[in-house]
Amino acid sequence: MQSVPTVTLNNGVAMPQIGFGVFQVPDAEAESIVATAIEAGYRSIDTATLYENEEGTGRGIASSGLAREELFVTTKLWNTDQGYDSALRAFDASLNKLGLDYVDLYLIHWPAPERGAYLDTWRAFERIHSEGRARAIGVSNFQPAHLERLFEASEVTPAVNQIELHPNLQQAPLRESHAKNGIATEAWSPLGQGKGLLDDPALAGIAAKHGVSPAQVALRWSIQLGNVVIPKSATPSRVRENLDVFGFELDEEDMSTIAGLHTGNRVGPDPDTLN
Repeated sequence: MQSVPTVTLNNGVAMPQIGFGVFQVPDAEAESIVATAIEAGYRSIDTATLYENEEGTGRGIASSGLAREELFVTTKLWNTDQGYDSALRAFDASLNKLGLDYVDLYLIHWPAPERGAYLDTWRAFERIHSEGRARAIGVSNFQPAHLERLFEASEVTPAVNQIELHPNLQQAPLRESHAKNGIATEAWSPLGQGKGLLDDPALAGIAAKHGVSPAQVALRWSIQLGNVVIPKSATPSRVRENLDVFGFELDEEDMSTIAGLHTGNRVGPDPDTLN
């Protein structure tokens, strides 16, 4: 079983640097897939209200038999639940579905700027954190302007910003902002959802050089940048392969080659327009 390093968040909480995402996993399948991931060695599980699989994820966590403190569990608030009171209600609903007394990380899933509610939502998050029901709070898909507005109006700096990040979308300005403000960068779709990225000849060449897969190269690249990554797969062999990225290291030439793959192309929505 792989030993996964941790990243220390700005409030002292340790977060595994690689986790297991359950986006697009049906609730009925989530229990077995999460159980498989935990058996493979994952200790961080990432779900969300939007995914409609918090119940199955909770069952998978429960069936693992691990002590609660051995797992790092993240869930996220959906856009329609933004606002102070509605966020508190949504959090209670998520805890109930997961069958947990607390989560390790609670995220605002999208800034949804036209709704104009993420500052009130963050106040609710601060309360949830102060009550100890979320060990850390953060955001997802926030752009620099959204973060700056949050900094100006709040007392607690987000511990994490979970963003789309892969070799085709390297997010250098956001990563720089995170580093300046003590925010951990967490990469969703670190494999670009496989849409052409994993067929790139440059990645294939680096993979052959190290005797690993292109997916392992993409994950290792992100980890060496200091990011947290949450790859998702429903195939048990790939679940294990995605965790096996600590037995090799990319050299400067490899990192430089991958830096040249940035195109700015997203596989997901634009955070400035999704509401």
